[in-house]
Amino acid sequence: MSNLCVEGDEHMFRIAICDDERQFRKRIHDILIEYMNENDILYEIDEFESGKDFISLGINLAKYDIVFLDVNMDELDGMETAQKIRKVSNDVFIVFVTAFITCAPQGYSVGAIRYILKNNVNFPELIFECMDAISLNMNYVAQKKKFNFNEGTKIVALERLLYIESRLHKLEFLHYGGQVKKIFNIWQTR
Repeated sequence: MSNLCVEGDEHMFRIAICDDERQFRKRIHDILIEYMNENDILYEIDEFESGKDFISLGINLAKYDIVFLDVNMDELDGMETAQKIRKVSNDVFIVFVTAFITCAPQGYSVGAIRYILKNNVNFPELIFECMDAISLNMNYVAQKKKFNFNEGTKIVALERLLYIESRLHKLEFLHYGGQVKKIFNIWQTR
């Protein structure tokens, strides 16, 4: 399954989720989409059912910025998958997402940025924190501007903004690709 949001942007996050359990792939996928949308970041997310499927990409696996890996998978486990990733690229951020803490120290040998337990009650917050850390490491800091509207304060990423149009006391924001239109009522001070 692939989720694509506007191709051709240099700041797009390319993410792979590699887990043999469909419900965990979906959970991580949904949390990542929420994070990307909240932070107005372009993204592409691909899912893989096994380490073997992911590694079959060969040199093309280096296109990913971030790989979320389950440790306990059949055929090729997460640690073996991470070792094979490192043979192709040292630039990929590896995040282990697993139900087992026992392999955490081994994760450092492949340069994993995080080791997140699936059953942690703060799982979504940990994914968000991990993505914040990766964004800092990638030096990805989008310029943003705050606007005050009747609906409240809105933050807009300037790099994706094509134009702002004023119509009948409303502002229409058109983002790159024409996919996102946001209309807000102009804030009036009285």
